Amino acid sequence: MAVMNTWPLKVQGRALEQKDVESIRAMLHEHPEWGRTRLSEELCRHWGWYRSDGQMKDMACRTLLRKLEQKSLITLPSRRRMAGAMHLPRIVEDVVIDQTPLSGRLYDHEPVRILDARQTKELEKTFNYLMMRFHYLGYQRPVGQNMKYIFMDNQDRILGCVLFGAAAWKIQCRDEWIGWNAGVREQRLQRICNNTRFLILPWVRVTHLASHVLGGCAKRVASDWDRRYGLRVVLLETFVDTTRFHGTCYKAANWRLVGKTKGRGRQDRYSNTHVPVKDIWVYPLCKDFRKYLLS
Repeated sequence: MAVMNTWPLKVQGRALEQKDVESIRAMLHEHPEWGRTRLSEELCRHWGWYRSDGQMKDMACRTLLRKLEQKSLITLPSRRRMAGAMHLPRIVEDVVIDQTPLSGRLYDHEPVRILDARQTKELEKTFNYLMMRFHYLGYQRPVGQNMKYIFMDNQDRILGCVLFGAAAWKIQCRDEWIGWNAGVREQRLQRICNNTRFLILPWVRVTHLASHVLGGCAKRVASDWDRRYGLRVVLLETFVDTTRFHGTCYKAANWRLVGKTKGRGRQDRYSNTHVPVKDIWVYPLCKDFRKYLLS
């Protein structure tokens, strides 16, 4: 049975009129040689759909196109590469790392330096390798805005890595805690970034290191993000897999536990997919963070 659509149609934060969908159909008809990437890029240009840093909202546009296809409103060209290929890891080069065991008090290793891993190619290569080799989730090419950090002790020995990326699109307990509605969330979500990876290398056993690094990242990530992307983030979030961790370092670094996920995958629409329940922690970067998120 055909699904009746009510216009405007809200998809991926955009209110689409019927003429917008007809325009996409016309592009597909007039340019059968275009793949999905070219279609997405041309549509971003046509709509003027750009992030605050001037980059196209290409990923959001591709998701919008897939959702329109799911509603049988358009028919996209066949994929030119394997599904999910954009999320496959880059080829990561091996890096020689000193794995001499490190232990003791934080005081013995201070000052701990937190470095932007993109400041040199060697540092970024090291970051990518360490995440791939030693983080239990492995390494994937970050999609969208992100910051990569490597932290070292006072002898320039690498202790671990931290990655911040885009915030989760929708989390009920987080959104209720902030107090915004769906419309405001769509406009202000870029003010939040997610601590998507946190790695302390397995041979490092330094007391209070994790909470110390989280505190150091919280002091600089807003200015780093603003410098790179021209946007101020005011809230951090993270998900802690409760089957593996207790979130002790986040609690020690004054993050706040606001709830739990529902144990469903991000693409699960019918409650058929079950993934580990995760605790949701947040950390405001300024006292008036709600002003930036709600106004």
